Amino acid sequence: MKYRSRAEIVSMILESASSGATKTKIMYKAYLSYTQLKEYLSYMEGNDLIKYEEGTQLYRITEKGRKLMHLYEEIGDMVAQTSEEKIAKIAR
Repeated sequence: MKYRSRAEIVSMILESASSGATKTKIMYKAYLSYTQLKEYLSYMEGNDLIKYEEGTQLYRITEKGRKLMHLYEEIGDMVAQTSEEKIAKIAR
Protein backbone atom coordinates (compact mmCIF):
# COMPACT_ATOMS: atom_id res chain seq x y z
CA MET A 1 0.00 0.00 0.00
CA LYS A 2 1.25 3.48 -0.83
CA TYR A 3 2.08 6.06 1.80
CA ARG A 4 -1.03 7.84 3.06
CA SER A 5 -1.14 11.26 4.63
CA ARG A 6 -2.65 11.84 8.04
CA ALA A 7 -5.48 13.74 6.35
CA GLU A 8 -6.26 10.79 4.08
CA ILE A 9 -6.39 8.39 7.02
CA VAL A 10 -8.60 10.76 9.03
CA SER A 11 -10.90 11.03 6.01
CA MET A 12 -11.15 7.23 5.73
CA ILE A 13 -12.01 6.97 9.43
CA LEU A 14 -14.66 9.70 9.12
CA GLU A 15 -16.17 7.93 6.14
CA SER A 16 -16.25 4.65 8.08
CA ALA A 17 -17.92 6.28 11.08
CA SER A 18 -20.47 8.28 9.05
CA SER A 19 -23.24 5.77 9.74
CA GLY A 20 -21.81 4.40 12.98
CA ALA A 21 -19.06 1.82 13.24
CA THR A 22 -17.23 -0.32 15.77
CA LYS A 23 -13.47 -0.10 16.30
CA THR A 24 -13.02 -3.30 14.31
CA LYS A 25 -15.02 -2.05 11.35
CA ILE A 26 -13.10 1.25 11.28
CA MET A 27 -9.78 -0.58 11.61
CA TYR A 28 -10.48 -2.78 8.58
CA LYS A 29 -12.01 -0.05 6.41
CA ALA A 30 -9.14 2.38 7.09
CA TYR A 31 -6.44 -0.33 6.83
CA LEU A 32 -4.95 0.43 10.28
CA SER A 33 -3.36 -1.67 12.99
CA TYR A 34 -5.08 -1.65 16.36
CA THR A 35 -2.33 0.55 17.83
CA GLN A 36 -2.68 3.08 15.01
CA LEU A 37 -6.46 3.02 15.34
CA LYS A 38 -6.34 3.83 19.05
CA GLU A 39 -4.05 6.80 18.39
CA TYR A 40 -6.25 8.17 15.60
CA LEU A 41 -9.49 7.68 17.55
CA SER A 42 -8.01 9.47 20.55
CA TYR A 43 -6.81 12.33 18.35
CA MET A 44 -10.15 12.61 16.55
CA GLU A 45 -12.26 12.45 19.71
CA GLY A 46 -10.05 15.13 21.27
CA ASN A 47 -10.69 17.36 18.26
CA ASP A 48 -14.46 16.66 18.25
CA LEU A 49 -14.44 14.94 14.86
CA ILE A 50 -16.02 11.71 16.11
CA LYS A 51 -17.80 10.62 19.27
CA TYR A 52 -18.18 7.29 21.00
CA GLU A 53 -21.67 6.16 22.03
CA GLU A 54 -21.50 4.04 25.16
CA GLY A 55 -24.88 2.35 24.71
CA THR A 56 -24.38 1.17 21.15
CA GLN A 57 -20.57 0.95 21.38
CA LEU A 58 -20.32 2.71 18.04
CA TYR A 59 -18.23 5.63 16.84
CA ARG A 60 -20.17 8.30 14.98
CA ILE A 61 -19.05 11.32 13.03
CA THR A 62 -19.84 14.73 14.55
CA GLU A 63 -21.00 17.80 12.65
CA LYS A 64 -17.45 19.16 12.74
CA GLY A 65 -16.20 15.84 11.37
CA ARG A 66 -18.81 15.91 8.61
CA LYS A 67 -17.67 19.40 7.57
CA LEU A 68 -14.04 18.27 7.48
CA MET A 69 -14.94 15.23 5.38
CA HIS A 70 -16.79 17.40 2.83
CA LEU A 71 -13.91 19.89 2.65
CA TYR A 72 -11.44 17.05 2.08
CA GLU A 73 -13.62 15.71 -0.74
CA GLU A 74 -13.87 19.18 -2.32
CA ILE A 75 -10.10 19.61 -2.21
CA GLY A 76 -9.67 16.18 -3.81
CA ASP A 77 -12.11 17.16 -6.57
CA MET A 78 -10.22 20.42 -7.20
CA VAL A 79 -6.90 18.63 -7.43
CA ALA A 80 -8.37 16.03 -9.79
CA GLN A 81 -9.81 18.76 -12.03
CA THR A 82 -6.49 20.58 -12.12
CA SER A 83 -4.69 17.36 -13.07
CA GLU A 84 -7.22 16.63 -15.79
CA GLU A 85 -6.82 20.16 -17.20
CA LYS A 86 -3.03 19.76 -17.32
CA ILE A 87 -3.36 16.43 -19.11
CA ALA A 88 -5.79 17.96 -21.61
CA LYS A 89 -3.35 20.80 -22.35
CA ILE A 90 -0.50 18.35 -22.91
CA ALA A 91 -2.63 16.23 -25.24
CA ARG A 92 -3.43 19.21 -27.50
